[in-house]
Amino acid sequence: MLPIFLIKDVILLSQAAAAGNKGDEVNKFTLAALAGVPLIMVLGNSMLIPVLPKMAKSLGVSQMQISLIITLFSVPAGLVIPIAGFLSDRFGRKKVIIPGLFLYALGGLLAGAAALLFKENAFPWILGGRVIQGIGAAGTAPIAMAFCGDLWKGKDRAKSLGVIEASNGMGKVSSPILGSLVGLIAWWAIFFFFPIVIAVVILGVWFLTREPEAQKEPKGVKQYIGSIKKIFKKKSPLLLSSFFAGSVALLILFGVLFYLSDYLETKFGMDGVLKGAALAIPVLFMSITSYITGALIKKQVELMKWLVVIGHGLIAASLVTLPLFNNVYAFFAGISSAGIGTGLVLPCLNTLITSSTDKDERGLVTSLYGSVRFLGVAAGPPLFGWLVGIGPDIIFWASAGLAVVAAVLAFFFIKVKALKASQEDGNKQAKEKQAKKPWLTRWRSRPSSITAWPGGPGLLLWPVNRCLLPGGEMRVDR
Repeated sequence: MLPIFLIKDVILLSQAAAAGNKGDEVNKFTLAALAGVPLIMVLGNSMLIPVLPKMAKSLGVSQMQISLIITLFSVPAGLVIPIAGFLSDRFGRKKVIIPGLFLYALGGLLAGAAALLFKENAFPWILGGRVIQGIGAAGTAPIAMAFCGDLWKGKDRAKSLGVIEASNGMGKVSSPILGSLVGLIAWWAIFFFFPIVIAVVILGVWFLTREPEAQKEPKGVKQYIGSIKKIFKKKSPLLLSSFFAGSVALLILFGVLFYLSDYLETKFGMDGVLKGAALAIPVLFMSITSYITGALIKKQVELMKWLVVIGHGLIAASLVTLPLFNNVYAFFAGISSAGIGTGLVLPCLNTLITSSTDKDERGLVTSLYGSVRFLGVAAGPPLFGWLVGIGPDIIFWASAGLAVVAAVLAFFFIKVKALKASQEDGNKQAKEKQAKKPWLTRWRSRPSSITAWPGGPGLLLWPVNRCLLPGGEMRVDR
């Protein structure tokens, strides 16, 4: 029995650590657990890209058919993300994230088992597994963003969202290389790799995160839709311009990576791990910039607005100059600069969007944003593939034009004064709610743990009550 009790003590201590989220400082263990969630979502497509040709050959399908492996993950995820946001607002973030991760793992197991059992006839089953994975992925990264918005405020919120975006970026950097390495075992081995990584993330989210107490009763569907309409009526210029800026940044990034993959293979004969490493360069710049930006922006709304504008301006300037140079080093410098611009844009948009809504509506708003981002990622490669047929230069000029439009919209519609007023109102309401609570309102009893009998042999057990005090401190009553 002793190990069971010890496990319970570990759970209690992890809950106590997670309860510290309600303070001002970011709990590193909680943030690490949440950062694993977007990492999992990114692996879903990027790890498979290096092994798609081998998969198509083994299953006897065309390149067009094998592209459904990506499409039937991305489209269900994009469609289900808003529903996942609604459910997370109503029932809690963890109650959506953890089942979503389970579905993601289940889809991977189904696809991998089908590949082993049905061999060349496994393609329909693999597609079914990918649909399940996409539905599960809908409850991951966008809900983790909303969770960060619930747990932290001000500069700590910006810092946490910067880490979330950096984790997303590092997943994009590492997944092509990781996919190439796991693919050396067999192309279907990647499907079994997903559940292994997901199990670790599920344990982290389960034990190291704790949701804030709900301040209000959950809203019904009609109330919920009404409140969302009210939000967009008041803040539609900010939200729509931010949604557009985020989707354009990722559309361009993944479109460029798609073009670069073909460019490296046809012009330089790069393939496998070497090509994956080359593709990772611009995303690495994006990831590092995202982390630094998230740490620096804090509560500075005006700085966030200007970084969104400057970031898209840098993307446009980098892309418009690429056709002018017929040099591989200049090409990589240009796309790396575009990666830096993307790294400036995304953490600022994450913070602006999560800070512009109340906790009760934050899940759906961030999920809508996540859905738009996901569809931007899905649209980039086919759009760039279509533009290649028109002419290689038009790819970069059209992308630069999109970035300029996003920068102009952000400049005119991200209103600094309105956002500052919204932040001040939120802080004022939070202080008023805190002032109404006695110091021990959030006292939570934890009975039936164990300790050694005072002064006696260690094998004698004595029941204790552990009480969780504000700030996550533990008090023990014998």
